[in-house]
Amino acid sequence: MTDLYNFWVQHTPIFSILLPAFTAFILVLLGNPGSGSLTTDWRQPWRRGISHVSTLLGLILSVSYLISTSQGQISVYALSEWNAPFGIVLVLDQLSALMLVLTYTLAAPIVWYASKDWDIRGRYFHAMTHFLLMGLSGAFLTGDLFNLFVFFEILLMASYVLLLHGQGKARFHLGIHYVTINLLASALFLIGLGMIYGSVGSLNMADVARLIPTLEADQHKLAVAGGLMLFVVFGIKAAMLPVGFWLPKTYAVATTPVAAIFTIMTKVGIYAILRINGTIFDDEYSHHILMNALLVIGLITSLYGAFAAIGTDRLRRFVGFMILSSVGTILIAISMNNTAAWAGGLYYTVHSTLIGASFYLLCGWITSQRGEFKDHFKIAPQMKQNTKVSVVYFIIALMMAGLPPFSGFFGKIFILQATADSPYQLLIIITVLLVSLLSILAFTRVGLILFWRSSKPDDDSQSEAYVSYQALPSRAPIRNDKVIYLLLAGLTAYVVFASPIYNFVLNTAVQLKDNSVYEAALLQRNAEGKVISVQPFDPEYVPETKYGGEVADPNAHLIPYVIAPATLEGENISEFKQRQINEQYIEQQQAPSDNQLKPQEGP
Repeated sequence: MTDLYNFWVQHTPIFSILLPAFTAFILVLLGNPGSGSLTTDWRQPWRRGISHVSTLLGLILSVSYLISTSQGQISVYALSEWNAPFGIVLVLDQLSALMLVLTYTLAAPIVWYASKDWDIRGRYFHAMTHFLLMGLSGAFLTGDLFNLFVFFEILLMASYVLLLHGQGKARFHLGIHYVTINLLASALFLIGLGMIYGSVGSLNMADVARLIPTLEADQHKLAVAGGLMLFVVFGIKAAMLPVGFWLPKTYAVATTPVAAIFTIMTKVGIYAILRINGTIFDDEYSHHILMNALLVIGLITSLYGAFAAIGTDRLRRFVGFMILSSVGTILIAISMNNTAAWAGGLYYTVHSTLIGASFYLLCGWITSQRGEFKDHFKIAPQMKQNTKVSVVYFIIALMMAGLPPFSGFFGKIFILQATADSPYQLLIIITVLLVSLLSILAFTRVGLILFWRSSKPDDDSQSEAYVSYQALPSRAPIRNDKVIYLLLAGLTAYVVFASPIYNFVLNTAVQLKDNSVYEAALLQRNAEGKVISVQPFDPEYVPETKYGGEVADPNAHLIPYVIAPATLEGENISEFKQRQINEQYIEQQQAPSDNQLKPQEGP
């Protein structure tokens, strides 16, 4: 048991990526005959069972991560046993654990809901969902900027397929727009990474944060420009204005479970802005540019979303604009750049994700009972479950508008309390309250059209309208209402336990703000306590291995700090190299020298 526990502790962060990855590969290997044959395919129950078990295991795993990090511990997993900044590492801290719990809290019930009917409307629904979860988990766990790009691409490729799930002209048309926008964002991402690497010489998050303040003026400006380019990329993912116009229409054409699970996608952009632009580019120059701009963007995005929601003509687009408005609120919290505001923003992030998913699921319920009127804001015959649907709509409206005593209210209160030290306190308070008022007006308008002004069903049994109305379902789509109730119950519990949850997110914000803790967990130090760095980098330096010949290496003493002990004791370290390590270690003890890489002499 001790060995098993040690294995678990040593490899903990990687499991959250491997679980959905292997699940997706297994589901792909099962094959797929096509959407028309899935109903009778003998493998479909296996697909569903494997998908359910994997998402539940993922939820359990993420909760265990949350518990293990609750006291502030940071777990680091070095891929291929190469320590940072020379190798790629995965980092499990409180923020990544929180985002993983949010991801699987959303994914588990939605996969269960989709497995009753939606997964047979297109090929590889479950496989693509788990590839999406793999990308999300990797993005939340990686400690390397380029690896973040890789996981972004994984989740985006899965989202391309999921967006087109169920087919249709509208999905294909907007899918092209979605792919084009994200390809542009990916190109900008690579350019930004190139600018950062060219000036800093590293892409490890902790190392970049440490080195940026030490750069020369021109290099520093180039690195900051790269960081601002990444900010634009993350802004596209988060759907902030002026690069977020794509969200309402794109999410509106997705199938109900896909739209619901896509609510976590904008939060990947929020996470990246917080992690990269909020902490790595943490010097005064970066924040002077970024945080002031972010405040303006947040205010405009929040107001635009609320105003556009009032004027929209379809329910699904209405939900998209409300999500856009909530993104603006979170950006306002980040822009204040203090731990209390970040804690309020994190609390509100969880709320906005779950309530947005609940609203998209409600759209599916409403659409199924309005027949040809679908989700258009037109006067239609009263729904057969009018009372039940209207009550659920009313609760969601109160939560999403931020009225007491629901989670949206608490999230906004936490954010407003954090404005005490902000020079823009009055502007922020007025905007947040105005957005809440506009949201109430928008929800009132929609409620009047859908419920209050709905007409009585035709009672003439001979009329076509009567026949059409009777053909409509008298119950919610299978599992649809149950998942909505489950998510709303979770948000209710979120309010009941608001105090301990807020304490956790506050500690998360404190940990996120303290770069020294993150740096100490990731970066290795030599015998003198100095960080082993890649700066300055010598392009002529080639590390010697067992197969590289016997060449004098002035950096041999750094090898034990760069690779794992198991690798150090393995066969790839030659006897000649081992002697250099031992000899230089003794020399370092007698006459400590600098910890930077030194040029290697040619053979």
